[in-house]
Amino acid sequence: MGSRVTRLIRNFNLENRAHREISKAKPKAAPRHPTPSSIPQEEIAEEIHQRNDPLLSMLKDVYVESKDPVSQGEAVPVVKVDQETQRRALKYSLPGDPYGFCDVTDVPKGKLSLVEALTALNNHKRMPKTWTPEKLAQEYLLDPKDAKALTDYFFPFDIKIIPPKTEAKQIKDS
Repeated sequence: MGSRVTRLIRNFNLENRAHREISKAKPKAAPRHPTPSSIPQEEIAEEIHQRNDPLLSMLKDVYVESKDPVSQGEAVPVVKVDQETQRRALKYSLPGDPYGFCDVTDVPKGKLSLVEALTALNNHKRMPKTWTPEKLAQEYLLDPKDAKALTDYFFPFDIKIIPPKTEAKQIKDS
């Protein structure tokens, strides 16, 4: 009932109110910002079409070589990775094939495998005096900066087992 009354009041004399609003005088637009018109348009057009020798000589120095994209039917050329990138053998690996890491036998210098990273972090956590960031960098052929960041910002998992309370009540079956 209340919505009918509000609709009647809202729509009362709607057409006359709309005509009144439309017929009101519109506000004038703001004046445009004055622009300096000291240079005639003809001079600008002339300057645009004039030959500029320094720019033309620089343009002649540019060499662009383009190739057609490979169509879907053609074979994609194989990019050979430089064989001389230095790699090192893994120090630690997981037994078996748990996560698909077994096929990895070596890593690039400056990188760590997941198992090596966890081992290095664990060694540093257990014996920080022995396994310093410098020794880790030397052992795994890492950048000393990266080894320092590794020991500062990454921590192996801490597992804490909370023993149950001894005064636990047991429910007896009746």
